[in-house]
Amino acid sequence: MKVQFTETVLRDANQSLIATRMPYEKFEPILESMNRAGFYSVECWGGATFDVCLRYLAEDPWERLRKIRTKMPDARLQMLLRGQNILGYKHYSDDIVRRFVRASVRNGIDIIRIFDALNDVTNLKTAMEETVACGAEASGAIAYTTSPVHTLEAYVKLAREMAAMGASSICIKDMAGILTPKAAYDLVRAIKDAVDLPVILHTHCTTGLAYMTYLKAAEAGADVIDTAISPFSGGTSQPATETLHYALRELGFETGLDADVLHQMADFFKPIRGEFISDGTLNPISLTTDTQCLTYQIPGGMLSNLLSQLKTLGALDKFEDALLETPRVRADMGYPPLVTPTSQLIGSQAVQNVLSGERYKNVGAELRAYCRGEYGTTPAPIDPEVRKKILGREQPIQGRYADTLPKDTFETAEQALGNRARCEEDVLSYILFPQVAERFFVKREALESKITRYSIERVE
Repeated sequence: MKVQFTETVLRDANQSLIATRMPYEKFEPILESMNRAGFYSVECWGGATFDVCLRYLAEDPWERLRKIRTKMPDARLQMLLRGQNILGYKHYSDDIVRRFVRASVRNGIDIIRIFDALNDVTNLKTAMEETVACGAEASGAIAYTTSPVHTLEAYVKLAREMAAMGASSICIKDMAGILTPKAAYDLVRAIKDAVDLPVILHTHCTTGLAYMTYLKAAEAGADVIDTAISPFSGGTSQPATETLHYALRELGFETGLDADVLHQMADFFKPIRGEFISDGTLNPISLTTDTQCLTYQIPGGMLSNLLSQLKTLGALDKFEDALLETPRVRADMGYPPLVTPTSQLIGSQAVQNVLSGERYKNVGAELRAYCRGEYGTTPAPIDPEVRKKILGREQPIQGRYADTLPKDTFETAEQALGNRARCEEDVLSYILFPQVAERFFVKREALESKITRYSIERVE
C-alpha cells in the first residue's frame, strides 16, 4: 500500500497562515533539499500567490516560478487554477485561459489542479483541454461541501465528467476542513470505484478533523494527500507532513519520503515561522481549532473576513447574526461551495442583510453578476423570488458566460501597456490584475534604473 504526499508550504500553507506573505528569498535556500524529499508534487504557485507577489512582495510571479523550477529540476511543480477565473475573481475568455495555461507550463508547471467554485464543469473544460494539450497533468478538483444537493452520487458524477475531459487525477478539495472521516472514506471509495484515476485528498485542520480524515481516506485507497511541513501546519493550514509520514509508515503504508530531508525542512522553516509571529503576520488564532465551521459550514478564512468587515463597520456585535444569516444566503443562492470567489460574495451579502435590517435591500455588483449567471450554473436553482428582487426585470444569461466575452482582450492589453510589456507573461499579469500589475511594472523600472545608476557610479 502506498500513499504519496503533496507538500503545500510554498503555496496553501503559506496562504492559509500568513496570507501568502513569504517572499522567494525566504525559502530559496531549502528548495534544493525539497527537490530530493520524494514528494508526489510540490504546490508552489497559483491560488493567491500571483496577486500577492505583484501587490505586496514586489516580485514577478513568473520569475518566481522560473527560479523555483531551476532550484527544483526533479520535483513535480504544481499550481492551483480557478478554471475560467484563472487566478482572478471574474471569468476570462477561452483564448486568455489557454494563453495562461500555456505560459504556466512553459515557465515550469507540471501539474495544474483545476477547480470551479460552483463545480460547473463547463468552467473547467478549456483549462483542462489546454493543460493536456501542453503535455502537463490536469488534476480535476471537486470543491467539497455539504447541502441537500451535494450527494455522494453527485460527486461521483462530477468525477466521471472530469475523467472524460482528460483529467489525470481527481482531487477532493475540502477548503473548510468539514470533510469527516466517514464521509472521506465513503467518497474516496466511491470515486475509486467509478474512475480508474488516482484520487487525491486536500483538507485543512480548521475543525480538528483533518488527521483522522486522512487516515480513513488512506484506508479507503486515497493515492495522495496534501500536507504542510510542521512549522506551517495546523489551524487553517494542512496537517503536518512528518506526523502523517510517521503514522502511515507505522500502519504499513509506503510514502516514498526521505525523513532526513523532512527534518531539514522543519528546522529551516521554524525560525521563519518565528519571524512571522514576531511581526504579527501570523496570528495565533490561525493556529487554533474552530469547530464553528461544522455548524455554519464557513471556512476559517471566511470567518476572518466576516470579523474584519464587521470591525471596519463598527458592528462586531452583529457577528452572531451574520453567522446565522450566511447559510440562509447560501441556500438562497443555490448552495454554492464556500470557496473563492463565492465565499466572499455570500459573506458580504450576509453582512449587508444584517446591517440593513432587510434582506437583499443592498446588493453588491458581484452578487448581481452571480445572479445573472456570470459565474456559471449553480448547484441548485437560485431562489426565484430572491433573484427577482436582485435583478428586477433583467433576465439571466442563457448558456455559458465565457462564450459572450470579447476575444481580442490580449491585443487590447498589449497595446495599452506599450513598452512596459516585455513579454507575453507581462500582458497576462496585466489582464488579471490591471492596476496592480501596472504599479509593479513602474516599481520594476524604477528599481532597475536605480541599480543601473549604482553600477555606473561604481565603475566610474
